[in-house]
Amino acid sequence: MRTIQTSQILANSKFNKFHLLVFLWCFYTITFDGFDVALYGIGLPLMMEDYNITVVEAGAISSYSVIGTMAGTFLFGSLSDVIGRKKAIAICLFLFSVFTFLSGFAPNADIFLAMRIVASMGLGGVMPILVAVMTEYAPKKKRALTVGIMYCGYSIGAIIASLIGMYLMESLGWRFLYWLSIIPFLTLPFFIKQFPESVSYHLRHKQGDKIASILNKVDPGGNYLATDNFEYEAFKESTKEFPVKKVFTNKRVVSTLAFWVAVGCSMLVITGLTTWLPKIMLDSGHGMASSLSFNLVLSIGQITGSIFGGILVGRMGHRRVLISMFFIGALSFVFLSLTSNTLLLYLLIALAGACTVGTQNLVNPYISEYYPREIRATGLSIAVGVGRIGGILAPVAIALLLTTNLAPQHAFMAFAIPCLLGAFAFIIVQEKHASFDRVIELDKRKTA
Repeated sequence: MRTIQTSQILANSKFNKFHLLVFLWCFYTITFDGFDVALYGIGLPLMMEDYNITVVEAGAISSYSVIGTMAGTFLFGSLSDVIGRKKAIAICLFLFSVFTFLSGFAPNADIFLAMRIVASMGLGGVMPILVAVMTEYAPKKKRALTVGIMYCGYSIGAIIASLIGMYLMESLGWRFLYWLSIIPFLTLPFFIKQFPESVSYHLRHKQGDKIASILNKVDPGGNYLATDNFEYEAFKESTKEFPVKKVFTNKRVVSTLAFWVAVGCSMLVITGLTTWLPKIMLDSGHGMASSLSFNLVLSIGQITGSIFGGILVGRMGHRRVLISMFFIGALSFVFLSLTSNTLLLYLLIALAGACTVGTQNLVNPYISEYYPREIRATGLSIAVGVGRIGGILAPVAIALLLTTNLAPQHAFMAFAIPCLLGAFAFIIVQEKHASFDRVIELDKRKTA
């Protein structure tokens, strides 16, 4: 009987049709995640008129929605390690698709908020699970870049929402954007049929036939059998402790807390920008279409940061790249608050996008890889969940700034502070206590 180290098979694999299938479904799901998240800020100016709400009330709706996002991150991230990541993704997809669709029919702000909170639970839950699945299946040597490109779907979703907003929202209304979110629900049966469950879940349940089936797709020449020894006992031993407790064991406390601070700072900036960028630019004298074009440029910057950041990570390592991006982000926000030149504003908004969502796209696989694979979804979900506190604070904090006598553009200065704190948090991460997968060249066909 052969002894098979599944983590090494996955780490040493070469990108093929199976990896592409996982990638495309993750990319598709996260595209609609980004689409749904961007909707609120894009439709906000017209929604405020429709519901007759103030700037502070609009900020409060966004903050309450992020509370739902945080709850979903904690709930589904931990639940996915128990019921399986595929089932958890399907539940999240159902929630954010159906309830965003229903939000478009809300007759008043209170009902809209109730629908948005439920939808946000799905939005918050799905992201860390997708990262954990893609991190598990992507070949080690291309993992950071693969996850980074996958995360570009988030920005593409925001771009699609921005384009629809620019060209159709004034004629079709803000509700039309929300109605489009039913599309993921309609494709859910295909997802359930085609998307694979995580190997970690099958190991936990000793499902050798399913493990062998997946490994034969990952490594077609391996000829794996259900009777092979997939080290069930070793995996069981590694999962004895409660997943949340393991996040703090083996000298991970300092790094875990640093991750929480870094993600909190990142979420504060991301949520603040997503909610208020169009409104800030509108109040600064730009027209509706022009204001939404800044949202489009922000998303393009996010994609650029994800791709080039992923390439740099392969050469320099996660931490150096993340620290540099946070520092550059801080500088971009300082200059954004000081200039009125339109071309320079576009360039700085793109740079801000690259160093905010682009940074977070690289943070997620870094955190996921830091923890052992059996608690990756849990570790990342907790970090993102705690980080949502920053997202809760941002909309109201920026709304209060916008009610002062300060020029709207000066609100950008506030985003520089969390960028600097995020950089410091990554400086104190202790990589020596990490559980990064090591690529060991093995002849997988030999018996142990």
